[in-house]
Amino acid sequence: MDFRKLKILFFLGGVSCVSFCFTYMNLNKHCIFCEKKQNHLLPKKTSGRFQGNFLQLPDIDCHKNPPFLVLLVTSSYQNINARMAIRQTWGKERMVASKRLVTYFLLGTTVNLTQQADIIAESQKYRDIIQKDFIDTYYNLTLKTMMGVEWIHKFCNQSSFVMKTDTDVFVNVFYLTELLLRKNRTTGFFTGFLKLHDNPIRNKKSKWYVSTEEYPGNTYPPFCSGTGYVLSTDVASQIYNVSESTLFIKLEDVFIGLCLAKLNIHLEELHSEQTFFPDKITFSVSRFKKIVMCHKVKPSEQLSYWNQLVT
Repeated sequence: MDFRKLKILFFLGGVSCVSFCFTYMNLNKHCIFCEKKQNHLLPKKTSGRFQGNFLQLPDIDCHKNPPFLVLLVTSSYQNINARMAIRQTWGKERMVASKRLVTYFLLGTTVNLTQQADIIAESQKYRDIIQKDFIDTYYNLTLKTMMGVEWIHKFCNQSSFVMKTDTDVFVNVFYLTELLLRKNRTTGFFTGFLKLHDNPIRNKKSKWYVSTEEYPGNTYPPFCSGTGYVLSTDVASQIYNVSESTLFIKLEDVFIGLCLAKLNIHLEELHSEQTFFPDKITFSVSRFKKIVMCHKVKPSEQLSYWNQLVT
């Protein structure tokens, strides 16, 4: 190896080290819920919890060409196969009933430099990733969802509707668009699988355990299952505006419900028949033509369901 190459290697190594240290220190500032087996830290302050820097942004100009519907999919580094399946199926940018639909993935940050480099490369290739500098962990899911809400508020409030969903969810974007157009509402609207009388789970062994310190009440306000809900863009902006002063809770769908309660925005059914399914359902073409979303779908099933639905 010649001297010039050796100098380059030393330089790159130094840059990587500085980058790692800076990222790690910055991430710690935005770790509201650090994943620990013993306990989960609660935020000590109400302001600034959703601050942080956008690291990756999608390639879109909502001022020039606003989409009708933006689908925001919470994801993480290891979900690459799921993201690829969604890109090839319901998440591909398309026109439905002359309405433009776009899909973007919401990711937090990893302190693993190789993984972060992979995310950057994926973002540059597909231009469909939104990322901020908080640690990507289940207990920061509220930060991840609010990152999407913030992006809509600041960069794409010209859109009409937003859907928040997950990478293991199948979305029938054709039927969803049809129902939204049939509703003929573009303001003050929030829908999904309604959960009207849910209680906090106090069992510490549960994934959804919430302490009385985190939420002292006995019943949650009405909210929609986080597997998939749809809201008009004006509601997204209103949620963003009250989010800093709303009681923080690590369950993102409950947190959104708390914001809606503060705003006095009521949940609505999208259709008289159930169209949002927060659990897995058996596939058939006739059935899936009349659903908006279903949960627990593998990447291979995304491809299979979609191909059968559109042929």
